[in-house]
Amino acid sequence: MATAALQSATSWWCRPLWMRLAAFSGCASVLIWLYANMAVRDPGVELALKLGAQMQFMHGMATFACATFMNIGARGARHAPAFFLGGALLFCGPVYAVALGAPSGLSWIEAPGLAALVTGWLVLAWSAGDIDR
Repeated sequence: MATAALQSATSWWCRPLWMRLAAFSGCASVLIWLYANMAVRDPGVELALKLGAQMQFMHGMATFACATFMNIGARGARHAPAFFLGGALLFCGPVYAVALGAPSGLSWIEAPGLAALVTGWLVLAWSAGDIDR
């Protein structure tokens, strides 16, 4: 009974879902980068938005890499997308918000976001040990 409940609770976090989220994240990052490049005149705001967009895009692509890792035997890579996508949200969200005028008090959220991104990379590196076994 407990196993069925655990499987049901984790079944929503499946490869098709995180691939869709990665695709939407990539699309959003491109739109934000374009907005920063074409509509923003303040160099500081432009730089902050582009940094956020680049980090968001990079970790969306890393999420796609997780699928490749899993396809070649690194099953542990299934844990990395939560860190990549969650970390991108926690890091980039405040960067975007502060750049667009929100109070700088939101910046404290960036540190856990960066920690999640680093954790995602470490999970991916750890899972590589299972490739081609």
